[in-house]
Amino acid sequence: MRPFTVAAAALIALGTAVPAQAADGAPTRERGFFLTVSGAENSWVRGVMLRCEPEPRGPHPQARKACEAIHRAKADFGALADDPHVCTKQFDPVTATAVGTYRDRLIAWRKTYANACEMHVDTGHVFRF
Repeated sequence: MRPFTVAAAALIALGTAVPAQAADGAPTRERGFFLTVSGAENSWVRGVMLRCEPEPRGPHPQARKACEAIHRAKADFGALADDPHVCTKQFDPVTATAVGTYRDRLIAWRKTYANACEMHVDTGHVFRF
């Protein structure tokens, strides 16, 4: 499956999910991000749903730190705070994607890195799952 197909599938899944019910019985739309990391040519893919409102939740192992970073960057995944550390120059490309909503804005972001270490340096805790 191509990366843009993964992102499109995530958008469809987010848009067709059964809405939760608010206390007054009116449907509410679940908000959050479907985050994926994939290997070269999609040789492997892993993903996780991260919800940050009203509080961090979901199966992301570092949900609170990831949500804090996303909030600080105002959901601009290209502006996430760096986590500087030394990486090898090994070429084993990974692609990170984020699809979801933030303050009623649709977010769709994708970037390929030379290796997972470089991705972690650039994105901090967000794609550490």
